[in-house]
Amino acid sequence: MGPEGRLRAGVSLARASRDLLLTGLRKRHPEFDENQIKMAYLQLVLPRDLFLVAYPEARNVLP
Repeated sequence: MGPEGRLRAGVSLARASRDLLLTGLRKRHPEFDENQIKMAYLQLVLPRDLFLVAYPEARNVLP
């Protein structure tokens, strides 16, 4: 597999990982709307201090 193939495989794995995480959040929190799902996702993938600087209004959203 050449560099392009490795890149495609990596992108595919990253997308699959993101999709699994979002599916888990939706199952865990069926009461969340799509914005709350997005905030919960970002809270899990970003360092806490960076998340709070970028989204201070989402401080109380729990993943």
